Amino acid sequence: MELKQAIESRTSIRIYKNEPVPLEDLKEMIRLASLAPSIADSQPWSFIIITNKKLLEDMALKVARKLANIPENESLASKNIKSQVEWFATFFQDAPAVIALAMETYESVLEKGVVLNHDEVNRMRNYPDFQTAGACIQNMLLAAVDMNYGACWLSAPMMAKETLGQMLEMDEKHNLIAFVAVGKPASTPVKKPAPDINERIRVIQ
Repeated sequence: MELKQAIESRTSIRIYKNEPVPLEDLKEMIRLASLAPSIADSQPWSFIIITNKKLLEDMALKVARKLANIPENESLASKNIKSQVEWFATFFQDAPAVIALAMETYESVLEKGVVLNHDEVNRMRNYPDFQTAGACIQNMLLAAVDMNYGACWLSAPMMAKETLGQMLEMDEKHNLIAFVAVGKPASTPVKKPAPDINERIRVIQ
């Protein structure tokens, strides 16, 4: 598949066929993801492949409990909103495979020579660690499309990331960033029309 076709075809897939994804295919998606640019070429990522259904269900339950414990506001729609968010945060339990992205904290050269801590420098630089993570995940999503799979980038489960990290037996130097659910699409959703890009471009000459 041509790169342009993969980019134009990519969409978030949340419902999958009950078919396993071969481990070698998942490893190839990760290999391609790891070729993304990273801050100072630090390549700080680590990946965990999860196909154990019981573990995925247990993880989804922890996310649902975390969401349930978040206080609701006074709006009439609050319960419906939380119910909708719960599905979007936990549907990964039905995916044939989930790839968890974790990253080591990157210490920049700047913070070694200024009286600012890591979080302050990171904020000043507009969070290059999360920009690094985004590049990695985008590569993974496009790789999935190229290999005829569907995938979805999930950040909502990270509301329970401390608990999830423990369940995944992560060490202290890694920070859980996001999940990518992967599988054969059960159907092809209709893509939302893209906006006229000319309306979002400003040229300074």
